Amino acid sequence: MPSPQAATTTLALFCKVVDNYGDIGICWRLARQLHKEHQIDVQLWVDDLISFQRICPEVATNLETQILDGIRIQYWQNQDASFTPAEIADIVIEFFACDIPPGYIASMAQCERPPVWINLEGLSAEAWVEGCHTLPSPHPSFSLTKYFFFPGFNAKTGGLIHERTLDQERRDFLTNPSNNLQTKAQFFEQLGVLPAEISSLKVSLFCYPHAPVAALFAAWSSQEKPILCLVPDGVVTEAIQNFLGETPTVGNHYSRGALTVRIIPFMPQADYDKLLWSCDLNFVRGEDSFVRAQWAAKAFIWHIYPQDENLHHKKLNAFLQTHLATTHSSKTLSLAWNEVHTGDNWQDLWSNMSKDLATIEIQSQGWLEQMNANGDLASNLLSFVNTKR
Repeated sequence: MPSPQAATTTLALFCKVVDNYGDIGICWRLARQLHKEHQIDVQLWVDDLISFQRICPEVATNLETQILDGIRIQYWQNQDASFTPAEIADIVIEFFACDIPPGYIASMAQCERPPVWINLEGLSAEAWVEGCHTLPSPHPSFSLTKYFFFPGFNAKTGGLIHERTLDQERRDFLTNPSNNLQTKAQFFEQLGVLPAEISSLKVSLFCYPHAPVAALFAAWSSQEKPILCLVPDGVVTEAIQNFLGETPTVGNHYSRGALTVRIIPFMPQADYDKLLWSCDLNFVRGEDSFVRAQWAAKAFIWHIYPQDENLHHKKLNAFLQTHLATTHSSKTLSLAWNEVHTGDNWQDLWSNMSKDLATIEIQSQGWLEQMNANGDLASNLLSFVNTKR
């Protein structure tokens, strides 16, 4: 007689969108990996379906509940909603201390077997993270404990989001071993990149509106070798318009000296990964694209999410000191891009950085191997959860 099948583990992941695409980007990748690779029944609560739709076009913005890729997506709009213990998941994750509904917490306490409750924190290379990773936080009113779980860059933290097939998908895309797979050339053609532009230095640009785009563009325009900058629709539109003197639109390209700026559609996550793999240099922002740039094993410049009292500068410096593929030139450009200091000579910044691109790409392979050795965030998270059940 066959043994009964074990009940599926359920997980509720709560996400409040603060940084338009970073928060939901992280949560969506994590939800899909937990479901696909670990057979977890995931319900994703999110309060901004419009931002969600930008990275996942299949999302319907007019539905309270929908299922995509096996994930139950719940539009989170009522903080005062009530719940029964039967509605509570086995694992509850709140992303970045987003304050899940009090009614949900109250019902968690009523469960015969309370769920494992995780506060999934933001990514940082700062040393204090290691001491706070997996620390318990007892609830002041209920017999519940929440655990802090930190992504990170070493074995003393939770690691980074990384799907099992990601590295092979990147290799397949770049080397094209099968005619059934899309090639890099076909991908660029899909974006409207002209054959004459393929030989240019290719850069993707994803940053916050306050980035010093004009200074960077001016430096690129005066170069001898051509540079193609691919910018997703809606990113730093005002800065690009001010530099070009005209409103940028999707599908069009604009040239100033050696620089060609091409406006591309805002991409679903899978296509954005391909963009990072295809370019020689990637400017990324926040957390989700920042992590994906590292798995691309290419040179990148991080535009960090701004915080009060410039606390983000400490976070930036902590990463630059940790990252194996950071050269003096990339560090200097990163600090200037994040306006840690001003009055920089952007011609010199770019000249020095461009000379190091090949070296950085080689060093990035070593960084990728080191990050893989730490294990991936989803697996490490579930391993911790299992110690608390």
